[in-house]
Amino acid sequence: MAASSSSLASHISHNFAGLRRGGGSKGEPSSASSPSTNALFFDRAASRLRVASSSRRPPRGVVAMAGSGKFFVGGNWKCNGTKDSISKLVSDLNGATLENDVDVVVAPPFVYIDQVKSSLTDRVEISGQNAWVGKGGAFTGEISAEQLIDVGCKWVILGHSERRHIIGEDNEFIGKKAAYALSQNLKVIACIGEKLEEREAGKTFEVCFQQLKAFADSISSWTDVVIAYEPVWAIGTGKVATPLQAQEVHVAVRDWLKKNISPEVASATRIIYGGSVNGSNCAELAKQEDIDGFLVGGASLKGPEFATIVNSVTSKKIAA
Repeated sequence: MAASSSSLASHISHNFAGLRRGGGSKGEPSSASSPSTNALFFDRAASRLRVASSSRRPPRGVVAMAGSGKFFVGGNWKCNGTKDSISKLVSDLNGATLENDVDVVVAPPFVYIDQVKSSLTDRVEISGQNAWVGKGGAFTGEISAEQLIDVGCKWVILGHSERRHIIGEDNEFIGKKAAYALSQNLKVIACIGEKLEEREAGKTFEVCFQQLKAFADSISSWTDVVIAYEPVWAIGTGKVATPLQAQEVHVAVRDWLKKNISPEVASATRIIYGGSVNGSNCAELAKQEDIDGFLVGGASLKGPEFATIVNSVTSKKIAA
């Protein structure tokens, strides 16, 4: 890790200052937890960060990942592109050399999914950018999970901050959307992340854990879920969480999964980072043990740069 254990402990203590754990199912303690219980939780989380740098040293010649899942890189094209520009992007991706040990997914605008599916190499899977909370019907402007599957999508992005904070989707609604998508065998990229004022108030983990709990309250299996931590203040702003800032949240998210779901889910679930990731910063971010890949915005619209981000998996490989 990029900082000393003492600085990590200090930083995590500050961030945990605003955390309150709400009650819920799946083994989560009630909101009436005593001060001593909360203090124990904070101490254990800080302790975990203090020992992370010494307890997770991988053998030489292996990929340095805390989790057991395959490196994952997704490209969210958002509301961008034309038929011509997307044809050029697909051509660039088809011609790129991509590392084999990475799952690669792109999420085109809905109207271009069929064009991308019919022309993009099978090496790259297709995702929707959103899906309705249930079966299709009289829901103007929405796309159902069944429709996404029908046009060849394997994945869907749910809970993205732009859906949360611009469209107004809340935690419970997003959790239900995830449950329905999974019930239709559509895999989910589940987004979480705090706004700038929440980070500055020391509520980073409180916000992320509330968002995680909403997913956990609705879904029964995490096998087909990838968690994307995307600090809202870093999305499309050019500001990027430092490798240490990203790593400490990823550690905390994995620890939350371990305590509230199971150690097996914590190990197997991939936790990826998003927020102004590009070809210049991806390598340093990828070196962090709990960063299992990336969800990429603007840089995913540039084929060669997106390929560089995919291939940043090599930064995890320790020279033999």
